Amino acid sequence: MGTIPGARAPPPLQSEHMSDRATVLHVDLDAFYVSMELLRHPELRGAPVVVAGGLGNRGVVNTASYEARKFGVRSAMAVSQARRLCPQAVFLASDYAYYSKASKQFHAILRDFTPLVEPAGSDEAYLDVRGTEHLFGAPEAVAATIKRRVRGEIGISASIGVSVNKLVSKVASDAGKPDGLVVVAEGTEAAFFAPRPIRELPMVGRKTAEILGGLGIHTIGDIARTPESALVAKFGRHGADLRTRAFGIYDAPVVSSRGDAKSISRDITFDEDEPDGDRLRAVLRSQAERISHELVKSGKAARTVSLRLRFPPFETLSRSVTPQVTTDLADEIYSHGCALFEKAWDENERRPVRLIGIGVHNIVERARQLRLGETLEADRLHDTVESLRGRFGDLTVRRANELRSPYRHHGPDYIPPFTAPKFDAELPGSAAAEIGNGDGEDWE
Repeated sequence: MGTIPGARAPPPLQSEHMSDRATVLHVDLDAFYVSMELLRHPELRGAPVVVAGGLGNRGVVNTASYEARKFGVRSAMAVSQARRLCPQAVFLASDYAYYSKASKQFHAILRDFTPLVEPAGSDEAYLDVRGTEHLFGAPEAVAATIKRRVRGEIGISASIGVSVNKLVSKVASDAGKPDGLVVVAEGTEAAFFAPRPIRELPMVGRKTAEILGGLGIHTIGDIARTPESALVAKFGRHGADLRTRAFGIYDAPVVSSRGDAKSISRDITFDEDEPDGDRLRAVLRSQAERISHELVKSGKAARTVSLRLRFPPFETLSRSVTPQVTTDLADEIYSHGCALFEKAWDENERRPVRLIGIGVHNIVERARQLRLGETLEADRLHDTVESLRGRFGDLTVRRANELRSPYRHHGPDYIPPFTAPKFDAELPGSAAAEIGNGDGEDWE
């Protein structure tokens, strides 16, 4: 059925308010990228495995197996640091096209239970199953069924938290990892939070935790017992938010994503504030690649490119630019985003960054208009790369800094990148093309 000219897309569905019963689920696939890699490399089960956006020194860890996390490897960490912490780990380059198929399957499973599904990334989402009891049973029964279907249809595990709101369900699913199901009954939110470490409360990063620790605050219950005035004096209005959330109070409803996306963005919150400009630019490059992939896949382009930066403890700024023509090309998205970053970073004395993200807005149908003197070479290259990645996976075409070339010498600290298995299908001419560069997210 066609779209009526001038007609507006239907508004997204949303739950009316914070549920007064435990009907909100947070479903999170366990170590998603690693889990998907283990399906095709079962010989690596039990070994420390790291999946990264680029295997060179400037690459960024996307996901680490639980075996690697025991050595301190975390998402958003530099690959070079991950190699030092866990030199015995197997490092694999991210294959987003491969993961995307499983992600679509995952979200389709969730929509079988309710239209109120709010994606929070490729591997996690919130659901409100209020009113579906007569079809699928109690919320905990729905959660158990989802876990079985994810295991049976995709082959990996999921952890699920069930509670009255998104905040508590998020903490509950994290508490149950891996492969857990944690139900927090209505009215017990503060009691569930009380003994948990402050770092388990979303919006509490390393710097905030250090400040709270200096005040003798070590658990979420300690935050709840601290006078609001004391927290506001330290953190401003965020102090009041901290205390409210420490009681498990969070009013944001579950909102479905029905209709076309009006924006696409990727954010990363670092475990430790990042001072390295090269690494920050590498993260922006990876984010631009993923956003471009989403635009191309949906036949869209964007009018506006935006940047988001956060400096410790909660100083967040946003910048945007609207070029003369729309874009869906990774190089252009990165170029605009990087220009915004350089200017904003200089204005803030190049301080260490806690969060960095790039986004595109004002999304429209793709229709490239050439500028004076411009050719279609960049578009053709981009389309060729997307086609190769779509057929053979993201490892088919890799940027130069994902290869061995970033290592200029083989000194005592040199650790060669993992050599990816050969593809089952052969590419015409050569096994892989090599061209010019190669993420997580902030939950509030």
